[in-house]
Amino acid sequence: MSLWDKKDSELMSLSGGMKRRVLIGKALVHEPTVLFLDEPTAGVDVELRKDMWELVRRLRESGVTIILTTHYIEEAEAIADRVGVINHGQLLLVEDKRALMHKLGKRQLIIELQTPLSALPSALDSWALDLSAEGTHVTYTYDPHKTHTGIDELLQVIRDAGLLLKDIHTTQSSLEDIFVSLVKAKP
Repeated sequence: MSLWDKKDSELMSLSGGMKRRVLIGKALVHEPTVLFLDEPTAGVDVELRKDMWELVRRLRESGVTIILTTHYIEEAEAIADRVGVINHGQLLLVEDKRALMHKLGKRQLIIELQTPLSALPSALDSWALDLSAEGTHVTYTYDPHKTHTGIDELLQVIRDAGLLLKDIHTTQSSLEDIFVSLVKAKP
């Protein structure tokens, strides 16, 4: 007896992950050109989540248009071509993911100091810097799309202030960072 032959009451006894598999299987039987997925990985285990995203990737590559709702923004960032942001039922934007990240993304220069500080030297007052609670990291947020980022000047001021550096690296805004900033900006 196949899963498809079971009665509805027997299907109700399936785990959440198996129910999701059955529902997606039912949706795919008709080989749709557009597939709507509403929170397909909510409440499923890690293995099933990976399987689901692999299936979504294959469907997308085969030409199926997938409209997906998710609260897992890192998943949307990994797989989406276009992103829509909804806040309290209001559609804030729909945009190509790369264009959105280019337009609204920021970059941070994280400077790890050899010796912790209790406060930044006054020579750095004119810079919009954040000192970590431990005093070991200084963060400078900048727009990577501008011709002049100010990084050279900042590093020179830090050297002139006598601070010794342990490490430097940059981070790029994630789609989640952009989402949070958009939602905070719109009441």
